[in-house]
Amino acid sequence: MRFHHLRRTCATLLLNLGFPPQVVRDIVGHSNIEATMTIYAHGSLDEKRSALGKLGAGLG
Repeated sequence: MRFHHLRRTCATLLLNLGFPPQVVRDIVGHSNIEATMTIYAHGSLDEKRSALGKLGAGLG
């Protein structure tokens, strides 16, 4: 396992725990929020299901 993989895992876990992206950015050492959100942060399948469930409920 490379350091890069640990960094990605750290960012993903912190975001999944609900920490603000700005805090995660600072912890993993990115200079801008785009790198944190587009490269390292991957939503979990459970989060995607939850989001789509809420959308469906909102649509009726």
